[in-house]
Amino acid sequence: MAQRKLAVLTEGHTFLEGPRWHEGRLWLSDFYTHRVLAVSLDGRVEQIAEVPQQPSGLGWLPDGRLLVVSMRDRKVLRRERDGSLAVHADLSAVATGHANDMVVDRHGRAYVGNFGFDLMAGAPIRTASLARVDPDGTVSVAAEGLFFPNGAVITPDGKTLVVGETMGNRISAFDLHEDGSLGPRRDWAAFGGLPASPELAQALGGARVAPDGCAQDAEGALWVADAIGNRVLRVMPGGEIAEEIACGTGIFAAALGGPRGTTLFLAAAPNFNEAERRASRRGHVLMTEVEVPHAGLP
Repeated sequence: MAQRKLAVLTEGHTFLEGPRWHEGRLWLSDFYTHRVLAVSLDGRVEQIAEVPQQPSGLGWLPDGRLLVVSMRDRKVLRRERDGSLAVHADLSAVATGHANDMVVDRHGRAYVGNFGFDLMAGAPIRTASLARVDPDGTVSVAAEGLFFPNGAVITPDGKTLVVGETMGNRISAFDLHEDGSLGPRRDWAAFGGLPASPELAQALGGARVAPDGCAQDAEGALWVADAIGNRVLRVMPGGEIAEEIACGTGIFAAALGGPRGTTLFLAAAPNFNEAERRASRRGHVLMTEVEVPHAGLP
């Protein structure tokens, strides 16, 4: 287990998700203050947008406009040049739970996951579809039968989409075709079997890794937040765990950025319990330096 020095970039938040390094700052969503934030390396925080129905995944269109997932109403919003928010896409025909993380390709196509069931109520696990949103806002189903599709990346050549399945004990990969369609699902990494029970506590209790937000490096590895392990893992294609960083708190997303692309940012909180996270301000960002820089999208 690696011993890396972890520093705090920013603290005093509720629950942070969707970190992205963009234009020299770390952008991320704070669920329960309903804000999209940008944080400079000296810790200065700017509010970029307010999303009343809870922001999550972030991405950018080719023209530079921000896309942000609005979780509870299952929409993708677009931040216009004047700072106003417009509905970019309505995912309600595809998403069967809160909309969640997102990756946007170089053409402006967004791939958006969702919970698939009522996580916070402890409902039985159900699989979910991955939504595809074209630049004009058209929504379609990109893939089906995923166990809580969550953090996603696109490889540097633009030919593969990789998605963590938080409840599936696995990370999946899809060929990404030029027209935006996806090929059949395949294992990118399998940490164990699929859930043996639809009951949430049993499924998580039997999981080895619960892949949450992730970041891709130039050697093709993923830094994967393990939502149940208080750690972040560097996972190689095929599933070998090359490094584990124990963090002493819940880790729910990862991003690579900084001046050299080698700063690993981690979205941290004691747990993902909604009532507890709403009632406190213990969400924070940890950071450390690693050797291999960022690659691909986001």
